[in-house]
Amino acid sequence: MKTFDVLIVGGGHGGAQAAIALRQQKFAGTIAILGDEPHPPYERPPLSKDYLAREKPFERILIRPTTFWADKQVDLLLGSRVLSVNAVARQVNTETGEVIGYCQLIWATGGSPRRLTCAGHDLPGVHSVRTRQDVDKIMDELGVVQHVCVIGGGYIGLEAAAVLTKLGKQVTVLEALPRVLARVAGEPLSRFYEAEHRAHGVDVRLGVTVDCLQPGPTGGILVRLSDDEPIACQMVIVGIGIIPAVAPLFDAGAAGSNGVDVDGHCRTSLPDIFAIGDCAAHGNAFALGAHIRLESVQNANDQANVVAKTIAGVAEPYHAVPWFWSNQYDLRLQTVGLSIGHDEIVVRGDIASRAFSIIYLRQGKGIALDCVNATRDYAQGRKLVESGAQLSRSHLADVSVALKNAA
Repeated sequence: MKTFDVLIVGGGHGGAQAAIALRQQKFAGTIAILGDEPHPPYERPPLSKDYLAREKPFERILIRPTTFWADKQVDLLLGSRVLSVNAVARQVNTETGEVIGYCQLIWATGGSPRRLTCAGHDLPGVHSVRTRQDVDKIMDELGVVQHVCVIGGGYIGLEAAAVLTKLGKQVTVLEALPRVLARVAGEPLSRFYEAEHRAHGVDVRLGVTVDCLQPGPTGGILVRLSDDEPIACQMVIVGIGIIPAVAPLFDAGAAGSNGVDVDGHCRTSLPDIFAIGDCAAHGNAFALGAHIRLESVQNANDQANVVAKTIAGVAEPYHAVPWFWSNQYDLRLQTVGLSIGHDEIVVRGDIASRAFSIIYLRQGKGIALDCVNATRDYAQGRKLVESGAQLSRSHLADVSVALKNAA
């Protein structure tokens, strides 16, 4: 049985950064990354953007060159999934039958795409966007596809819709809620992106639910809605969120519900087991201390750094301003902070100009910004969110006043 001083389960951003940060902290013990995909760690955001658009080959989205891991003496154990964790014996059991021991375990598995539950969810031509294999399958089929139905109006769905439109496909976006991005953004940003997609020819339908998927009479897929005519297409892309991949930890007795619970140093309730990234529910200072999961590269990397320092004996608690980004068409959205619990919205700039910011306030303090083609606002707004200062609404709305002077 192989045993490692640190075993990292999950080969995404968090897992890769944990190994990198451990070596940066001069950790000299043995490290292994156990990933369920056959590829070395690679970036996930480009999957729904540059990679799907064929603008970046796979080699350009690797987190590090393949030789890096051997140079840093990090073992890559690829193509195997953990089925169970024995927290007493400090072992994991994989689907290939291998038992691997650890002194400390970092769980960085992210999540699996949430699937449709209706009839026809498993028809050929129904896809998710989570892994390289997912996107490769989509690209392999696109040559004979004219119409794509995207189910879900979140960032993944809208990014995919933008790329597919650019590739000349007819695209319909179906969102069950009354607006796109409803869970992550205010109404002004939602309406802006709805208008942008429609201006590019996307059929955006709001407040609609899918009843079932059926094979089309002459091929393809029929998407039957609860109260409308069916949509005939050749491909369906489902982007309705993820399910945290934490079942083996729960089976081992870890605390949690929506993800595995971690403390300020990303420790789970199990001894010497940490969790980071999309699957880790943590108390976040920028969400009024609420226990939340953050599905972002920033969060995965920052939590990986926290764990590496903890293992190296220089522990610092997690405290990082959340940030996100999305590229759609020629629009660069940069978000900083969390708009949870906001009680006021200030629009800065002219939305029609396609370069503006939306500032979220709670009791007069700036808690988050959505900046569209407004990088300077993003950079200065980040400092306002970090400081928690009281802000002048008139200064926020006046583009002639730099955001850094709005406090």
